[in-house]
Amino acid sequence: MAEPLFAIHIIQTIIGVIGLTGNAIVVIVICKVKFMHTKTNAFICNQAVVDFLGSLFLIVTSALPVPDPLPDNSGYQIVCHLWLSEFFLWACYTSSNYNLVSLTSERYVAIVYPFKYSTLYTRKSIVGMMAIIWFLGLLLEASYSVATNRYENGQCFRSASFSSKALGVVIVVFQFSIPAIFMLFSYSHMAVELKRSANRVGAVAPTVSANSAPANGEGEARPENAEQSLLRARRNVFRTLLLVFITFLVCWTPIQVVFIMFNIFSILDYTGATYVISLSLVGINSCANPFIYAFKYKQFRRGFLSLIGRPIQAEDTPGN
Repeated sequence: MAEPLFAIHIIQTIIGVIGLTGNAIVVIVICKVKFMHTKTNAFICNQAVVDFLGSLFLIVTSALPVPDPLPDNSGYQIVCHLWLSEFFLWACYTSSNYNLVSLTSERYVAIVYPFKYSTLYTRKSIVGMMAIIWFLGLLLEASYSVATNRYENGQCFRSASFSSKALGVVIVVFQFSIPAIFMLFSYSHMAVELKRSANRVGAVAPTVSANSAPANGEGEARPENAEQSLLRARRNVFRTLLLVFITFLVCWTPIQVVFIMFNIFSILDYTGATYVISLSLVGINSCANPFIYAFKYKQFRRGFLSLIGRPIQAEDTPGN
């Protein structure tokens, strides 16, 4: 069993390195390229920073050896509660989830309630939301790690008491279930609203298809108006973030099932393959987003090409 687990830890390290590199590129592109300085991209940048730190802690927790048994002193009791509980790693992952909720909310208001957008999403309110995102991740994981981890006779383990199990269920609900349900509702409603907008724009200013007669008699299609361009940009961002949400569901569901099983049957081996593989999937979620942006988010591709000095095709990039 040792050799397969060693291989899994190597894979975790590789996932972490990819996450570090990809999220660092996202942060650099958004910070360095001026037209990337939008409200949506501010949340995407915050997501990349949180995922960067999550990838860093994934590497460190996979690589650092843990003495067994632990020395019997107060210092290692702190190590048990803060490090061996993977507090910092899960605080980053939880903050990442809440940032995804905030990013979804930002897009939801922009698409469903556009006239309220500029009032609700100011520079000050966005900074406040980001501070709350970081605080909630730390608070939620600190309450769970301190309350459930135990240190006895040189061993650090998760408590199987009723209160610990109850708190574990609460963590699953607030860390995964509520965000997933909220985002599922939001993306469903946004899809309906975008469909309505497309029908409305198409009725008012229909675009010229490839088989239609040229608009100006010279073989050139009629250019998009501002409303069509804004709708196209919003649909691109929507599709990108929808893929981010689907990836979140796929990567986070196994670890939540593992935690639920632990809280029912009190069986959870932190060195076992089931837990390590489930944790690796959460790590994959942190490193997958930059690839999604690269392949699906047109504005990010333009920003990256601009940063490295490659020519880009001029097109509108509305801020919301």
